Amino acid sequence: MDFQETDEHRVLRATVRAITSKFGPEYYVAKAEAGEPCTELWAALGDSGFLGINLPVEHGGGGAGMFELALVCEETAAAGCPLLLLLVSAAISGEMISRFGTPEQQAQWLPRMASGETKVVFAITEPEAGSNTHKLSTVAHKAGGDYLINGTKHYISGVDEAEAILLVTRTGRDEATGRGELTLFIVPTDAPGLSRTPLPVSAKLPERQFVLHFDDVRVPAEARVGEEGRGFHQVFHGLNPERITGAALCVGVARHVLGQASAYAQTREVWDVPIATHQGVSHPLAKAKIETELAALMTQKAAWLHDNAQPAGEASNMAKYAAAEAAGAAVEAAIQTHGGNGLATEYGLIPYWGISRLLRIAPVSREMVLNFVAQHSLGLTRSY
Repeated sequence: MDFQETDEHRVLRATVRAITSKFGPEYYVAKAEAGEPCTELWAALGDSGFLGINLPVEHGGGGAGMFELALVCEETAAAGCPLLLLLVSAAISGEMISRFGTPEQQAQWLPRMASGETKVVFAITEPEAGSNTHKLSTVAHKAGGDYLINGTKHYISGVDEAEAILLVTRTGRDEATGRGELTLFIVPTDAPGLSRTPLPVSAKLPERQFVLHFDDVRVPAEARVGEEGRGFHQVFHGLNPERITGAALCVGVARHVLGQASAYAQTREVWDVPIATHQGVSHPLAKAKIETELAALMTQKAAWLHDNAQPAGEASNMAKYAAAEAAGAAVEAAIQTHGGNGLATEYGLIPYWGISRLLRIAPVSREMVLNFVAQHSLGLTRSY
């Protein structure tokens, strides 16, 4: 094993950090407080080629892998600007269109996704299905040479920023098992019959959440991604990248808040000494630092496995779990270090609490990760 990063990876980290630092936490916190997208930062990353770093060269991408995209996610977050749509558009949608899209779909979407000109968000979550993908009720029926889509999706991120939605639908049921047969479509966000309703959340994030209603939304057969009924397999190809990039983003959030808290603890004096002198302050930060470094190692392992076509499900789930827990602990320690100032808008910590708390729930809850590990890693009886 070689734990030394390559020169290329060190340069990648430094370059992404330099670009993002021009915006920094002041920019991100203001956007999060206002619920406005980080359009300028997204454009800057796209102009520099980092939004499509994992996409094929022939479609305007960098031809690198999930390892490199994870570094982009981590460094933007470490510079104070965690971008949720890197997980959605760059990782999930980019990976699935690259892998399963037709040449025409790839030519239409990937170059503009790589440049930052457009985004394609992902819609799978439904109010009655939760984590049980087989119970999806959004259906697509053939209508001549087209498909008609009807149903509802909940908690869909960034629809207001996107040109299209990579939509998971049910097109049938397996007669033997009763499980839904899933099919993916690329649906324009302005398609007739598609309506969106903002879903207010109290967490302060730049990315907005939406409820989507599909009422006889007609799409051509050319909008289908991959084979009809094979969507379950396709979705799982996109879930590991989502978990890996989510873990990387959490590692970056933890690095950012720990840096801020450490600086504050060394300058804030009570009883004539910096509060960093006291173990009650320093130990929670040190513990969070250890947990962050461990999560970073698992994230890199998961990304390496994915890029080398090795089974990555276990490592991806473990990385996401460990990193989300580490980020949550780091933000909690940072807030506590700041005392009352931890809640003050001036210090800008609460938006990082919001995204770290969100990522303990999504894209897969910590409980479902534990179920996965119990069943697949330990061989225990399936509990759900």
